[in-house]
Amino acid sequence: MRRLDTLVKGGQVVFPGHGVVRCDLGIRDGRIAALADELEASAAGEVIDASGLLVFPGGVDSHVHLGIYRPLAVDARSETESSLVGGATTVVSYVRTGRHYLNTSGPYREVLPEVLGATAGHAYTDYAYHVAPMTSHHLTEVDWMVRDAGIASFKYYMFYKGLNLAADSTDASSYTMAESYDLGHLYALMEEVARADARYGTRGRISLSLHCEQPELIRVFIERVRASGRNDLRAYSDARPPLTERLSIYEAGVLAHATGCRVNLLHLSSAEALQAAEEIRSQYPRLDVRLETTLHHLCLTHEALTGLGGKVNPPLRAQRDVDALWTGVLRGAIDWVASDHACCMEESKGTDLWPALPGFGGTALLYPVMLSEGFHRRGVPLERIAELVSAHPARAFALYPQKGALLVGADADLALVDLHREEVVTPELLHSAQDHTPFQGVRVRGWPVRTLLRGETVFAHGRLAAARPGGRFIRRPVPKETAPPA
Repeated sequence: MRRLDTLVKGGQVVFPGHGVVRCDLGIRDGRIAALADELEASAAGEVIDASGLLVFPGGVDSHVHLGIYRPLAVDARSETESSLVGGATTVVSYVRTGRHYLNTSGPYREVLPEVLGATAGHAYTDYAYHVAPMTSHHLTEVDWMVRDAGIASFKYYMFYKGLNLAADSTDASSYTMAESYDLGHLYALMEEVARADARYGTRGRISLSLHCEQPELIRVFIERVRASGRNDLRAYSDARPPLTERLSIYEAGVLAHATGCRVNLLHLSSAEALQAAEEIRSQYPRLDVRLETTLHHLCLTHEALTGLGGKVNPPLRAQRDVDALWTGVLRGAIDWVASDHACCMEESKGTDLWPALPGFGGTALLYPVMLSEGFHRRGVPLERIAELVSAHPARAFALYPQKGALLVGADADLALVDLHREEVVTPELLHSAQDHTPFQGVRVRGWPVRTLLRGETVFAHGRLAAARPGGRFIRRPVPKETAPPA
């Protein structure tokens, strides 16, 4: 065997979906080169002692919003550093034309190079992008994006559909900068994504992600709640209740079945949403539909929080919804968990519910929350957590086996975890530019103590270890064969 660059020795390696095995892991040229009961320390240039630690695959945070409220280059630098804290080594960020992000419209042949140029050299994790086709012209670019631009996943926001955003008097067209962002656009988009999947899907899954909330109902409920004068997070949940998720999921399921489009139902927040998603799966058993929930919908409730820092779409729900989502995790209904990270400053939340910007950070808590709330509190097996945080999102978004795998040939992205380390969450702990967190005060048990990206230690013992941002854009679908030379 050729000399190893790095040897991770003595750890308990968590293989997604299989189990936990004490073994050594050898790294060469940024990839996993060997897995064995014992590897000689003398065969490696660097030896990392993982005794007493779990070795997880680097997390794949597949729902991130880099640059939504701040300049993309600035946001990418600070927020991918935050990802490393929680053991995430790859982020997949959403981007669209319209208000926020680049505050522009135009063809993605022009916009995407600007996005990639702004991110290059500023990310501490590897990264990819989901793209939201907003205009009819964007529909004609789907094939090009998959074939040539390295984009394998797309998005549609169902609550933008013709919505007069009564909360701040914003009409949908000025927000989306699109001419007809409606169910007709969604149907045509699903057709294009299905065609691209038929052409290129053997290389990796081509899919459409959906934010499911029904806009006409939201309008009615917002008007009623505003008239009541209520101004808290429970009011926001009542203004966008689970009913709006449920109906929107049914709409999405009917159209996905009609077009054969592979879909991802994002950030399920409620028992009703989960029930609807499972009913769609049951009704259309041949439809490829995958389910996501988020850290905050598994950990936070509107009942427990004060202030507006926890405003997010879809809203935080009640404890019964948190419990229902965990039941879905335990029985295998939920495919993966993500952060829906969006760096949003406290001044943008303010004291008035309606103009407060939605979203907040959470990527630094990807493994910690899943280990604390999942493994320690509810008995979710460690190998299942590795699936939820790493392997399943990597497979869903055409990153596997380069990412999300502990296999010879895969990128040596690792999170070395102290299963018993406890921390109380503060903004400083998370290494985000965000100056507040709705997770403030949450006691979390189970923390990464070292994060490796392609074999290099990039975060260790609470500090950034990378000299500069070394993250790379991952073109998808990734090659199926990633084995290094012998």
